[in-house]
Amino acid sequence: MHIEGSHSLQGSPETVYALLMDPAVLADCLPGCQQLVAAGDNTYNMKMKVALAALSGDFIGKIAMEDLVPPASYRLRVEGAGRIGFLNGQGELRLSSVEAGSTLVSYQGEVHTGGTIAAVGQRLVDSTARMMIRRFFERLDTILQVAQ
Repeated sequence: MHIEGSHSLQGSPETVYALLMDPAVLADCLPGCQQLVAAGDNTYNMKMKVALAALSGDFIGKIAMEDLVPPASYRLRVEGAGRIGFLNGQGELRLSSVEAGSTLVSYQGEVHTGGTIAAVGQRLVDSTARMMIRRFFERLDTILQVAQ
């Protein structure tokens, strides 16, 4: 499944990039994230609860941030598995200043699922992924507003 989009945030690219690299902020913004623990340079072990229609379950996995170009871009790699299946994905985030004090975060990537989670249908997986991305950026926007 291909995911692509953008979200405008109130904050400079430097501020937004710093928040996107902060594991405490990521854990707070990722819907269902129960734990995010450092496992190396820009690599984290993750535990999260995933709910997809009538399916739900815990996923254990890793998040890695690679190809860092502060404050302009980085590549995000995610892998996880649980009772209801697995997911692997990678994508690129690009930050650009759009007006004084505002940053546009553009993202694109690929997500692959398997097991029961893949059997529920591509449309449902796609809409759930988009909802999780929207919630992530809404929470990040709230954190930015409080920080300013």
